[in-house]
Amino acid sequence: MILLASISAIPVSAGAQSPHSLAQARKLYVDQFSEGDEAALLRQSLIRRLEKSGKYQIVDKADGADAVVKGSGEIWIKGYLAINPRTPASNRQPVYGGFLSAEVVARDGEPLWSYLVTPSKLAWGSIRDDLANNLVKQMLLASEESVVAGSSSAVTQKLARTDLAGSGATFPAPLYRKWFASFERLHPEIHISYDATGSESGTLALAGGKVDFAASDLSALDAGAAQSGTSARRIVSVLGAVVPAYNLKGVNHDLKFTGDVLADIYLGRIRKWNDPKIRSLNKDADLPDAKIRVIHRSDGSGTTYAWSEFLSKESPAWKSAVGTGVSLTWPVGSGADGNEGVATTVQQTPNSIGYVELVYAIQHHVNFGALHNSAGEYIRADLDSLTEAASATTRRQDANSMASIIYPVGKRSYPVTTFTWFLLPREIKDPAKKAALIALLRWILTSGQKECSSLGYAPLPREVAARQLAIVDGFR
Repeated sequence: MILLASISAIPVSAGAQSPHSLAQARKLYVDQFSEGDEAALLRQSLIRRLEKSGKYQIVDKADGADAVVKGSGEIWIKGYLAINPRTPASNRQPVYGGFLSAEVVARDGEPLWSYLVTPSKLAWGSIRDDLANNLVKQMLLASEESVVAGSSSAVTQKLARTDLAGSGATFPAPLYRKWFASFERLHPEIHISYDATGSESGTLALAGGKVDFAASDLSALDAGAAQSGTSARRIVSVLGAVVPAYNLKGVNHDLKFTGDVLADIYLGRIRKWNDPKIRSLNKDADLPDAKIRVIHRSDGSGTTYAWSEFLSKESPAWKSAVGTGVSLTWPVGSGADGNEGVATTVQQTPNSIGYVELVYAIQHHVNFGALHNSAGEYIRADLDSLTEAASATTRRQDANSMASIIYPVGKRSYPVTTFTWFLLPREIKDPAKKAALIALLRWILTSGQKECSSLGYAPLPREVAARQLAIVDGFR
């Protein structure tokens, strides 16, 4: 399964003008969706809903459109619920998992908007129509907002030919690779490579002069606490979520967790899925009498830092026994490298639980639970709950540090929301590399923000992006 990852060039006829915002797009061409059994049917559902909205005219060819919609999606059955316990098994109601991801791109290739939706909690009718309805609803809302916001694209400039090499966090790696590919299409003279080795490894590589930039999920304050990489320049790039991913056959309800219960699982105090503490949070779930297989990161990881910080804030026992860090002494469980390794291990291990960035759970068709937040609500990670988490806490933060937003205020805030950072050397001696890095960061903080939501990452709040742009401008 492949989430939307790239946009191909769109032909522009002579004299045609591209829209500068989603609000200006009227004629849309919906391109063929990426591979997947449901791709063609999801595309048709999206076309019908766009036409029904009355805002857009759907055309048959890209060269007759203002903008092109690129998409991908999948639907799978997580399990079945009996409408009545006495009815035959053939009358069971399927419980669906899935996603619909889309980007809208102007004719000149400029990103205008992107989003990813998952099935509604209480969906009626076709699952395909539910996904399409949710996506178009968000698209219409964004179109109204972009009338006010206008375009925030970075100015394209000619750059000297150069190569950039980076390494670090696996948390944002799917998005970073997408961003780099998009930037290279605008600047074919620039080649960017990125090795997702983990936040700790990337920070050390940058400190040793082995790469031109690094990526980390630790703020300057967190990095200081972890005793690594405090001298690098840091630029916030995007928002993501760490989710509790689990593999439980026959459990059709999305599970709820508190930080205290998760801490007890990772401390080895809760060993069975039907433990009373888990059952009390999930009274409608048929939890098995099975040993919990605990999966954690084996490498130095910003994802681990965010996860352990959340556990420390909800569980005094965890804070005392293990604490917060990029590398931990785990009381129980098996380790795996990177978000990809944890997601794959959970996917392949019955009765397991692990923690991964949201996109990895979706990519691997792994269920993930709702978490207890500071307002006492159980919230699943999605673009709205990530955005609320950031907006509720960032106005008070210093632009140069952008400290942790784990366990934020806000009724609808997802509690394990985190920024991720680009790290640059304090001094960049090569003028071509310096110009390319500045141009890349400016593009990421403007146009690139419109691409991130198709992969389940949330764009930075406008005030945060503006503050980061000011820092980048100071590099000159």
